[in-house]
Amino acid sequence: MLTSENLLPALRWMRGYDSETFSSDLIAAIIVTIMLIPQSLAYALLAGLPAEVGLYASILPLAVYALFGSSSTLSVGPVAIASLMTAAAVGEVAAAGTVSATAAAVTLAALSGIMLAAFGFLRLGFLANFLSHTVVSAFITASALIIALSQLRHILGIQAGGDTLGELLHSLWVNLAQVSGMTFAIGGGVIVFLLLVRAQGVRALSAVGLSRYSAQLITKIAPVLAVIATIAVTANFNLEEAGVAVVGKIPTGLPALALPDFSLALIEALWLPALLISIIGYVESVSVGRTLGGKRQERIDADQELIGLGTANLASAFSGGLPVTGGFSRSVVNFDAGAVTQAASLMTAVFIAVVTLFLTPLLYALPKATLAATIIVAVIALVDFSVIRSTWKVSKGDTAAVLVTMLITLGFGVEAGVSCGILVSISLHLYRTSKPHIAEVGLISGTEHFRNARRYQVERHPKILTLRVDESLFFANAAYLEERIYSAVYENDQIAQVILMCTAVNEIDYTALETLEAVNLRLKQQGITLNLSEVKGPVMDMLNRTDFFAHLSGDVFLSQFDAFSTLSKRLG
Repeated sequence: MLTSENLLPALRWMRGYDSETFSSDLIAAIIVTIMLIPQSLAYALLAGLPAEVGLYASILPLAVYALFGSSSTLSVGPVAIASLMTAAAVGEVAAAGTVSATAAAVTLAALSGIMLAAFGFLRLGFLANFLSHTVVSAFITASALIIALSQLRHILGIQAGGDTLGELLHSLWVNLAQVSGMTFAIGGGVIVFLLLVRAQGVRALSAVGLSRYSAQLITKIAPVLAVIATIAVTANFNLEEAGVAVVGKIPTGLPALALPDFSLALIEALWLPALLISIIGYVESVSVGRTLGGKRQERIDADQELIGLGTANLASAFSGGLPVTGGFSRSVVNFDAGAVTQAASLMTAVFIAVVTLFLTPLLYALPKATLAATIIVAVIALVDFSVIRSTWKVSKGDTAAVLVTMLITLGFGVEAGVSCGILVSISLHLYRTSKPHIAEVGLISGTEHFRNARRYQVERHPKILTLRVDESLFFANAAYLEERIYSAVYENDQIAQVILMCTAVNEIDYTALETLEAVNLRLKQQGITLNLSEVKGPVMDMLNRTDFFAHLSGDVFLSQFDAFSTLSKRLG
């Protein structure tokens, strides 16, 4: 039933909102704002866009998601992976000279928003389940490596670029002689500082009397301390004249609302990158939302998340921002800081707006090396090669998928990597469902239970073949089942009765039905009877609508024990 809360989930937390909740949300908003300012600037830099674009993407999108999102603590905005994908997409368009990189990024956000919102209204949230977690982990690991390498040019103060591992390494090597010592000192110093804070910050702060909770929150805002310190050093010693690249002048004021460029040529160039960004962003957001929601017994509506992220991206586009999605680090900080509702995001949006209105002149002397260092330290945490070892223990197919996705991403870029990841995930699913687990089962002595004959000591009748099908039957696996039945029958010329145990069969499509009819006919011609057992109600309903039972040579039994007992007596 469609209600006002379905259309506007924010109504759920607005009712009964009290002063205590307001205090918790306010504290969380202040902490997230402090963290989000350097992040927004850094991810705009990563996307190859002016710094203010990152701030714009952290105002209106937060407010809109707060109204339409289903998670109480997910914090949206620019994130590393989406920013890298944005850089790859808008870089090609901007190089053609038809539109600026900023205009292309705005259109990219609009296209992504339209796609996500449309998927949400069509209730297509389930499609994210076809992108396996292992493939996403592989893509994120490879992308994090590319991001880190792409930011080394800012740390070293050299001109370099590239979209793949090979291009980046070659470009960095060729320009290595141009390294700026002062820039490297700033960038390297910030990296060391942030890594030390991450490794020892909580312990050191706890040692001076702070609670572990307070110590953890303070370490989260370490990038802000680095920003303040390096701005002060750069401004006081006039390091810009010494060759240290700075952010420069950031326009003061809120972004002007405007329509994105929807020219046909631009849409043709950006629709595929927009789709890929939408998929990866949605999967990442839902994963973070469900993780945090699980800690509060909160249900995350996958379809509503599509609408929430879609409207957030549309808001970003109309306010001059880049594509946004749910960020893991800022959402965790928001959660740990005590945010109770999305009012915390609304307050964060207001605080970022205040910064954009009045405080951007203070960011003029911010070294780009500082922002690059914050990006590198942030994405290092995303690198996880342990997924290779973990999948090897469970599934060699998953390991192959992980390696292929990583290598394609590193060798051919993020767009090729995510496209490959999607194809690999779908291919793995189709391969596994095309060869379902089919076991010959027998009776456990003294019970009514049937188990795999290869794993247990079981009783079997020499003239009865029972195959348990552990998958729904459809066009991709029907032929495999047919082959297994014929192979088993040909190996034992005594078989007179075949039972298909359908405990795990939830659905049978038309192709599978035709296959069963063909199997029934062929076995009947050989004097063998086909029977079914433990058929589920929905499957029975479907079969009753056809003439399958009119031609079935055997019977349909309520239980496998009943089938085995009855047929054993018939055969003597």
